[in-house]
Amino acid sequence: MKMFLTRIVLTLRRFQQWLVAQLAFGLLNALKIFPADPAIRAADRLGRFIGPKLWRHKLMMTNLRNAFPEKAEAELQDIAVASWGHMGRLAAEYVFLDRLFDFDPEQDKPGRVEVSGTQVFLDLRDNPRPFIVFTAHTGNFEILPVAGKSFGLEVMVMFRPPNNPYIAEKVFSFRSSRMGQLVPSHAGSAFALARRLEAGGGVGVLVDQKFRKGLPTSFFGQPVKTNPLLAKLVRQFDAEVYPARCIRLPGNRFRLEIEPRIEMPRDAAGNLDVQATAQVLNDKVESWVREYPEQWLWYHDRWHIKKTVSS
Repeated sequence: MKMFLTRIVLTLRRFQQWLVAQLAFGLLNALKIFPADPAIRAADRLGRFIGPKLWRHKLMMTNLRNAFPEKAEAELQDIAVASWGHMGRLAAEYVFLDRLFDFDPEQDKPGRVEVSGTQVFLDLRDNPRPFIVFTAHTGNFEILPVAGKSFGLEVMVMFRPPNNPYIAEKVFSFRSSRMGQLVPSHAGSAFALARRLEAGGGVGVLVDQKFRKGLPTSFFGQPVKTNPLLAKLVRQFDAEVYPARCIRLPGNRFRLEIEPRIEMPRDAAGNLDVQATAQVLNDKVESWVREYPEQWLWYHDRWHIKKTVSS
C-alpha cells in the first residue's frame, strides 16, 4: 500500500512538472511572434509587476539590506524591482538569443553586442593552454559562452540544470547547440573539467552560487561558503584564470567584458592558497555587483538564509 501511494505521489509530481514546463514553453514560444525589442521590454514590465508579489521578494530585500546597510529602503526597493525586471528580460532574451548576438569578430562594426577584451579571446584561441573563465549571474550571462564560440574558442561550460527535468532537457538542448560542450553540475562534473584542462583546453564556471559545503569566506561583508572547485583545478593544472561578465546597456544592448588574467594568491612556500583564491573570486564578483546592483539575481539564497527569512 505504501509503495502504491508513493507511485501516485511521484506520478502527480511528474505531471505537475510537465504542466509547469508546458506553460513556460507556451509563454516563451508566444514571445516569438513579436519583434525582440518590444517583447523584451514587455518581459521587463511583467517581471517588475509580478516579482514583488512573490515570497522570494522578501528574501531579495533581506539580501539587499545585508549587502547595502548604508542605502535607504526606497533605494533598495528600486534595486529589487529593477532586478525582477532584469529577470524578465533574461527569460525573453533566451527566446531571441540567436537574433540578439550579432557580434562578428571579423568585422569591426557596431551592433547590439559589443565586446571588450577581444585580444584575450584571440590569444586563448590561438595559443592553447589550460585556462578557466569565471563569471557570475550578472546581465545576460548566457551570452558569454555564445561569444566564445563565435571566436572559435571551444570552452567546456559547467552549468546547473533547472530542477524541472522537462525544462532541463529543453534548456540543455538549446544551450548545447549554441554554447559548445556543456557539463551539468553534479558529482562527476569536476572530473570532466579536470580532463579538459589536462588536455590543454579551457573551462567556464559560475562562481556565485550557493554551496553548502564550501570554504568559509565573505561576500558583501557577510559570511558565506564558496565552492573550492576553481581553486583546486588551478592548483592541479596551473591553469590561467580570467574574469568575464555581461553588462546590459540601454536600448536592449550588451557589453561583454573578458578581463586580463588575474594572479592567484600563494602561500609562503609558493603553493596556491585555495581559501584566499575563493575570496578573490568573491571580491571580484562583489565589485561587479556593486557597479550594477540591479543586474544581479538577488533572489538567489547566496547567504543560505532562506529558512530564517521564510519562517
